[in-house]
Amino acid sequence: MTTFDNREKAFEEKFARDADFQFRVNARRNKLLGLWAAEQLKLTAEEGDAYAKSVVQADFEEAGDEDVFRKVYGDISARNADISEHQVRRAMEETMVEARRQMMESL
Repeated sequence: MTTFDNREKAFEEKFARDADFQFRVNARRNKLLGLWAAEQLKLTAEEGDAYAKSVVQADFEEAGDEDVFRKVYGDISARNADISEHQVRRAMEETMVEARRQMMESL
């Protein structure tokens, strides 16, 4: 193998590791967001865990974060909870920071 081949292989491996890491961070964020929403909805611990899993699953509907936002905000709106769109988006940002921190600590 040439040096160029080695570099190309290393780049591809790094890309795969980075993509996997981002996938894990997003999944962790979605779980944390689900737990936050469950708390807002005053769900029991068991219901909260199940709800958090459903939020993680919602992320597989389409690319990006809008599917997760629609799930969480839709469920909150359906329960007439006094939480705005802005608060849900803010929670998404805050849980992303926390998820990234948790994942970096686990490395």
